[in-house]
Amino acid sequence: MDVTNAAELRTAVKKLAKGCPIMRAAHKSVGVPEWRTRQGNYAGLARIIAYQQLSTKAAGTIWGRVEVLLKKVTPKTVLAADIDDLRACGLSRPKISHIRSIAAAVEDGSLNFRRIARASDDDARAEMVAVKGIGPWTADVYLMFCLGRHDVFPHADIGLSEAYRMIAEEDDRHPPKAFLEIGERWRPYRGVAAHMLWAYINATRERQTGGA
Repeated sequence: MDVTNAAELRTAVKKLAKGCPIMRAAHKSVGVPEWRTRQGNYAGLARIIAYQQLSTKAAGTIWGRVEVLLKKVTPKTVLAADIDDLRACGLSRPKISHIRSIAAAVEDGSLNFRRIARASDDDARAEMVAVKGIGPWTADVYLMFCLGRHDVFPHADIGLSEAYRMIAEEDDRHPPKAFLEIGERWRPYRGVAAHMLWAYINATRERQTGGA
């Protein structure tokens, strides 16, 4: 399945909505969500890390400064950059440590983006999480956004479990392990289900804040 193909994505969404009341409610609310895409390389991965736990607007400002500083975001330019200059862009010290660790892994060959692109979801994830600075969530989001893997499910994402809780009208969010089990019902389109849940919670938050 090519998730960048609007017709194929629409078909997957309809199948999910037909087989699951939660997905049906999400579909009714947000329609067919746009599939998020990023560069399938070091820059794409570093961008995902930079955006973690920040608003899109704040992260975009920081990442824009990084791109201006480095001219081109590559393992070599990140490793050559002065850490204080990266801090001045707004990157936290842990994030700088992570993107530098990943850059070093690319340089020594222990992380190979071409190899990851050819590997199965499980093998690609295993190679990525073996690198310091890449956790399961980061690996899953890279596989989804940068490689278009449609059955990857970042089950520890709070936004996803909160969206599910809201639609299901439950009192509490499911813990990650239980939420992973819930996600089994959405195979082989778990990544599409994730995009639907993200779209739902983002739309709900926008309505609650009036778009502010």
